[in-house]
Amino acid sequence: MSDFALKTTDLGISFGGLKAVQNVNLEIKEKEIYGLIGPNGAGKTTVFNMLTGVYLPTTGTFYLNGKELKGFSQERINHEGIARTFQNIRLFNNMTVIRNVMVGLHNSPEFKCNPFVSMFRLPGHFDAEKRMRQRAKEILDIFGLLEERNQLACNLPYGKQRKLEIARALATNPKLLLLDEPAAGMNPQETAELMDTIRFVRDKFDVTILLIEHDMSLVSGICDRLTVLNFGEVLAEGEVSDVLNNPEVVKAYLGD
Repeated sequence: MSDFALKTTDLGISFGGLKAVQNVNLEIKEKEIYGLIGPNGAGKTTVFNMLTGVYLPTTGTFYLNGKELKGFSQERINHEGIARTFQNIRLFNNMTVIRNVMVGLHNSPEFKCNPFVSMFRLPGHFDAEKRMRQRAKEILDIFGLLEERNQLACNLPYGKQRKLEIARALATNPKLLLLDEPAAGMNPQETAELMDTIRFVRDKFDVTILLIEHDMSLVSGICDRLTVLNFGEVLAEGEVSDVLNNPEVVKAYLGD
């Protein structure tokens, strides 16, 4: 077993002749809340896309708990234990809240059902469905969304939609949760509640969290350590206060 939940080695990707990201070396400990920050266009979401199999790195590789996952499909990487949310919320808007979470449970071994059993709606199918619904209710209760379980996802307030997306990601039972700008569009009260939710998720689910965020109050209030990207390269990394007070980091965000 690796000492790190996530380790990347010289991770990078080029699109044609453009080096979008290069030489990213992350070492994130288990149950750490780690921030990946930087100006717009710095390559942060591109890193997430490599870690989840959307993009195949052209250089370097990455490991989850010591197991190399480079080259695996998105589904296989999720099975191995990496889940994500998106900068722009991607819920199934015309499905109920509980159904959104149940989607995340479908590939869990404990709810797997023989295709023949499901096709002909045999008793095993309904048993799996019942257990899946109960587990989804438990997850929604944790996020304070149980009362809204039969509402359409699109009818939830924005902050609750964010919580639902995190709940659905956690339904896949990840070891590493990637949050892409979870506070985007939130007011200060919603952001404060989100910080509490992220800490709770880390502790309740024993999950490691890597997040991209532009809200520096959230970053400084919740992250254990940071890496800053700028123009696809690591500009700084280390303890939060040291990184945020680094003159080069300030310059990257604010200009000369």
